[in-house]
Amino acid sequence: MRHRSNQIVAGFSLLEMMLAMLVTLILLSVAVSMFRDASQANQAVVLGSDMSDNLRAGLNMIQLDLQQAGAGIPIGGIPIPFTAPCGTTAAINRPKLGGTTTFPYPGATCESVIPAVEPGNMMGPAITAPDATAGTPTNPNSITDEITVVYQDNTSGLTGTSLQSVPVNQPSSPGPPAVAGCPNGKITYSGTTLTVTFDSNCVNLSSPGSNEVFVNPGDLIMFSNTLGTALLAVTTVSGQTLTFAKGDAFDLNGRTDPSGTILQLETGGASCGGGAACWPVTTATRVWMITYYLDNVTAPPDTRLIRQVNLNPPTVVGETLENLQFTYNFVDNNTNPANQATVPAGDSEAEIRSVNVLLGARSSHGVQRGSQTVYARSNLWTQVSLRSLAYTNRY
Repeated sequence: MRHRSNQIVAGFSLLEMMLAMLVTLILLSVAVSMFRDASQANQAVVLGSDMSDNLRAGLNMIQLDLQQAGAGIPIGGIPIPFTAPCGTTAAINRPKLGGTTTFPYPGATCESVIPAVEPGNMMGPAITAPDATAGTPTNPNSITDEITVVYQDNTSGLTGTSLQSVPVNQPSSPGPPAVAGCPNGKITYSGTTLTVTFDSNCVNLSSPGSNEVFVNPGDLIMFSNTLGTALLAVTTVSGQTLTFAKGDAFDLNGRTDPSGTILQLETGGASCGGGAACWPVTTATRVWMITYYLDNVTAPPDTRLIRQVNLNPPTVVGETLENLQFTYNFVDNNTNPANQATVPAGDSEAEIRSVNVLLGARSSHGVQRGSQTVYARSNLWTQVSLRSLAYTNRY
């Protein structure tokens, strides 16, 4: 006769298995949540770092150009073609997002010079951020500024062969002391076109020094002699010869206004005939016109900080920037207005002594926080003294 033994089978009950699965799910959920939070925190750090880099790079560029503003140009600004009374002369073109506007802006005043610093209050675009109120003219706080600064070319002058190192048409002198001069350099004006040829022994346009930049069409050249100063735009470059023909992008060339044109630098004015003998010893200096503004049109939805030299193609110097504001501190020895967005009545750009710059940025994309997409934001503010304009003789 067989006897059956009772055997106990080891295992989990359904309840135990469900409890184990629940605990595992809870632990997994906590781990996933911690991983997500760590990933988001890391992403926020990376986005914040990128944002700070853009802010610092953009602000540094603006500071460097502002510190040079006014260097090497006449006190008060460079004379430009002007016909009185105000409003009867064609204004000079100035860079603006998507095209050009004119100096000055807005047109409440009329200027006969391009100043070292030209404000551009609310000339920039109205910025609409992905998570912010739409940028519209009815929301002035969303509208950005523009600024234009002018100074002498600081990339040359170290080799002794730069444009401004010697006059264009300096004759030789037997001395004593003897001066080799630049006898092959000449200036002529025919019709509405100025032609300037440089003596290769003095200025070699075909092979500039290591610290210099080739002269290119679109460059601004300031001519100065004992009769005054005029600003023209290069239209063609051929060897040692620069041509300044009418129809340039700035509308500087070929003008016949009674002041601020190349005609005022001729001996006897236009009646001289424009030949090489009509010009006193004249120097040529390249001038940079640097404009900053925000661009939300070229690569939407990104907004980029633009640095534009003259009216040449703009260059991007910062990404994901959404605010650019300037205010100005004036010294008029009267009220000395500060933090002015525009030029106060009775004052002029020549009285600007420092510029307050606010640059704001947001992260390139948002971080998910619950049901919301959150963008990181930061801004930098600084005040820049215009070292070529900040020192005045009070006595």
